[in-house]
Amino acid sequence: MAAGLTIPVNQAPPRVGLDEFAADEPLVDAVSAFGAEWAVHSLHEVGRLVGSAEFQRDAEKANVNRPVARIWDRYGARIDEVEYDESYHRVIGHAIAHGAHTSGWADPRPGSGVARAATFMLFAQVEPGHACPVSMTHAAVASLEGSPWIADEWMPRLLSRSYEPRLLPPAEKRSALVGMAMTEKQGGSDVRANRTEGVHLGGRSYQVDGHKWFCSAPMSDAFLVLAQTRRGGTDEGLSCLVVPRVLDDGTRNTFRIQRLKDKLGNVSNASSEIEFDGTIATLVGEPGRGVRAIIEMVQRTRLDCVLGSAAGMRQSVAEAVWHARHRAAFGALLVEQPAMAAVLADLALESEAAMLAGLRLAQTFEQSASDRDGALRRLATPALKYWVCKRGPHHAYEAMECLGGNGYTESFPLARRYREQPVMAIWEGSGNVIALDVLRALARDAESAEALRDELETTRGAHALLDAHVGRTLRLLGEVAGDMDGAQAQARRLTESLALALQGSLMVRHAPAHDAETFLAARLGEDRGAQYGVLPRGTDAAAILARH
Repeated sequence: MAAGLTIPVNQAPPRVGLDEFAADEPLVDAVSAFGAEWAVHSLHEVGRLVGSAEFQRDAEKANVNRPVARIWDRYGARIDEVEYDESYHRVIGHAIAHGAHTSGWADPRPGSGVARAATFMLFAQVEPGHACPVSMTHAAVASLEGSPWIADEWMPRLLSRSYEPRLLPPAEKRSALVGMAMTEKQGGSDVRANRTEGVHLGGRSYQVDGHKWFCSAPMSDAFLVLAQTRRGGTDEGLSCLVVPRVLDDGTRNTFRIQRLKDKLGNVSNASSEIEFDGTIATLVGEPGRGVRAIIEMVQRTRLDCVLGSAAGMRQSVAEAVWHARHRAAFGALLVEQPAMAAVLADLALESEAAMLAGLRLAQTFEQSASDRDGALRRLATPALKYWVCKRGPHHAYEAMECLGGNGYTESFPLARRYREQPVMAIWEGSGNVIALDVLRALARDAESAEALRDELETTRGAHALLDAHVGRTLRLLGEVAGDMDGAQAQARRLTESLALALQGSLMVRHAPAHDAETFLAARLGEDRGAQYGVLPRGTDAAAILARH
């Protein structure tokens, strides 16, 4: 040892040099259970990559060295670019090289959506900001594939595993990332209040003028945009358009970045306010059917909000358990002390239930999914997005507390994770919007409720607490479906009940019996508590933690 160096006393060593996939036994088991065992080798590669000291250093640097808007060049020419730290480019480059964006589309065999979801979670577990453009690119395929006049040109680039951060002419760029810009300052989630206008130029081309209040990842190569379109003197209604950053002739499309948002978290990912002024765009789908054209993209970004929240929970559990296994107090390791072990075990169960929900949901989006799974996802997506994402911030806080003062410092990743988790609940529809989407799914699609009942029927009789909760949930579902006019007041209650029923059923099917029993008792039992760490008497916390 070099002279003058000392070994820290009673501090955990750095949590680096690990295979994050192998270290997460519940994820390993679930990947195989949901039909993606063929992807295990590549997932181990990703696990070793994101567990390396180099990747974790890049994750930290990408958040410390925030993106900067460069509106003008040195000569006064408007360039409207965002400059990222090189660490961010390395992180997102790795994610794209391993197919975290569109591998499920490029290789649509059974399990492909699950494999892509697991890959996405492993990357988002360590650096979540880059996951936004990765997710939007994955989701954009669903909206563009039905418009061959766009898909024929753009799809090969979206499916590419190369990463090129520069804005280049399409002929010079083999890959592409896609973002979206829907919300405006006067409307927010009410996109039908949008004022951005698109005037028909001929064919499927439009000229767009207006603003967007939130546009994430503004250095993406193209954006799906909602605008009120007109053809001649006729209003077509709200349409979906694709806006490229660089036109076919190599000139920059008008895409004026007004400023970058100063966000609570998610700071490695730039979000901006933008203005369109004579911007050239191409119609996606049919004129006046913009919401229909973009809804599949929104559904898939909501899926990724669930996956991102689950990834954050996994990071929180991994860091908290690592600390407790190496830190002693009052004569014993923290992990051996019953109060701490109960908290850690409860956090681990929450993480596992979120991960199972995310992978099962990803399975329903696969191209090989059954019609029943397709119906299930229409109801399960908003229900799980609401519940899992709302559980994220409290989960992150409790894990941060497990590290004590260390957890509250920026030298450890959980302070960053605590700021990160709320974005999953806010983006792609905050709580009330999502709960109301559950009601819309029930009102418009009776098959979604039937598919949910079929899903829950698979575990009927397996556990009395789950059966009782499912019974209450289905009765409430029937009451709400029979009184849609008065249903809004019960929207959150119903959504929470649906999500817990799904998670409980998944835990019974895929978790060890003791873990499932503990989860159900802690969430549905008469003695359940309001905080993490309130587990039933006789819980073997050590056995639960051994898998995490």
